[in-house]
Amino acid sequence: MRVDRAWLGLAVLMLPTLIVAMDVTALLLALPQLSAGLGAGNVEQLWISDSYGLVVAGLVITMGTLGDRIGRRRLLTTGAAAFAVLSVVAAFAVDPLMLIVARALLGVAGATLAPSALALITTMFRDGRERGRAIAIWAACQFTGGALGPVLAGFLLQHFWWGSVFLAAVPAMLVVLIAGPVVLPEYRGERVGRPDLPGVGLSLVSVLLMVYGVKQLAVGSVSAVPAAALVAGAGVGLLFVRRQLRVDAPMLDLRLFRSRPFTAVLVALVLAGVAMAGTGLLVTQYLQGVLGYSPVASAVLFAPMGLGVAAGTLAAPALARRVAGPTAIALGLAVSALGSLLLVGVGGGHALPLVMTGIALLALGTGPLFALGTGLVIGSVPPERAGSAASMSETGNYLGGSLGFGLLGAVAAVVYHDRVDGTSDSLAGAIAAARHLPAGRGADVLHTAREAFIAALHVIGLVAAVLFAALAVLVLLMRPVTGPGPAELPAPEGTTAPEGTAPEETGELATPTAGSARPA
Repeated sequence: MRVDRAWLGLAVLMLPTLIVAMDVTALLLALPQLSAGLGAGNVEQLWISDSYGLVVAGLVITMGTLGDRIGRRRLLTTGAAAFAVLSVVAAFAVDPLMLIVARALLGVAGATLAPSALALITTMFRDGRERGRAIAIWAACQFTGGALGPVLAGFLLQHFWWGSVFLAAVPAMLVVLIAGPVVLPEYRGERVGRPDLPGVGLSLVSVLLMVYGVKQLAVGSVSAVPAAALVAGAGVGLLFVRRQLRVDAPMLDLRLFRSRPFTAVLVALVLAGVAMAGTGLLVTQYLQGVLGYSPVASAVLFAPMGLGVAAGTLAAPALARRVAGPTAIALGLAVSALGSLLLVGVGGGHALPLVMTGIALLALGTGPLFALGTGLVIGSVPPERAGSAASMSETGNYLGGSLGFGLLGAVAAVVYHDRVDGTSDSLAGAIAAARHLPAGRGADVLHTAREAFIAALHVIGLVAAVLFAALAVLVLLMRPVTGPGPAELPAPEGTTAPEGTAPEETGELATPTAGSARPA
């Protein structure tokens, strides 16, 4: 394959990556207008926010296996076509339920894109140095999309209705459909296991039941249904784990969790995603609902979140040359904890600078975790299974983000409801109700709602700080032991470990090198 065609193919692969990242963050900014337009309640808002990511988290590993079976280019173009159609459906949703279903189906389509793209990049770029550069560029699109998503959403919301946020994905997906068959090679694996469909169902049911139970309990439901959902979800999750340990071709190779650093990194990826998504959800609504900024201004002010992650990821390799990998990750998480604590002090005349500094530091500190941690995950398996390992990392990221929307969003809802004594369901609802009240009464309602929301932001900032600090300690405690005879990860059946000293043999964190790592 000619180099110019490979780089052209990379440009095509960057489009779905950019769009998927933009889709998640753009919704944060569109949520207030969307909720008002559809009449979505607090719980419905949470489902609109996290249904997409939950489905992606449950299916991304399965889609990686499916791409090996039917062809990675075919899966990519099929997913792009479905994403375009479902984006139109979401844009013209007439009620919250229709949008929730459309978002969940968008998650099915979105799950095909990232693993297919990364696997195709590995196929197109045989030279290690070029492959490493290509993966770095592709990964940068995720963070760029995260930063540009709110900016694009702000512009669209300023000039069009909320559905335009979803329609923005359609042109990019059409480009993938037209150019993909021309510039992208097809690849099918010779020896791949069949998709574990019962395992897919068990994982999805477990996650959905448990998140549903948490959200219902958080909004004050006193029935036995939420508790039963939590118990049933945990039971289904145990069945999923049991099945994965027994089947010949599991969705997840649970033997990898025998590695302490591997386990610590995946736990950190999930919980860091929880903290980032939860604070992002609150900050975007704070900028609009409390400080009163327009959607465009809010998008610009929120950009430090995505740009901070990108900067931290780019700086991670240089930091890892000066200190050990676990130490670099722990230092970054400590910075994130400091940024989260700044959100606890938000209020008064200096609120905006404090918010921007807080989210910038929070995001900056996660860079080493995403860069160096993903290097460990990918380096924990033989090269021929790097795509599967990358999918496992993606699963952690998506699951963490979705649970952040759901769990921390639910915690914020509890704090808000307690402070307003049930007079409003959400900040957006209070703002809408105040418009129809006499001036004095409306001002009182707004003041109470905004003070309650600020209190919720303080709580979420504190929760995020505790999470980041705990993760920093966890990474340090579970760093690889030095000395002879470290425990090795078992090689998957039918494969051999690479020659030389691999990360799974030493337990060391793999720094991002050509073709071995990318930011999550």
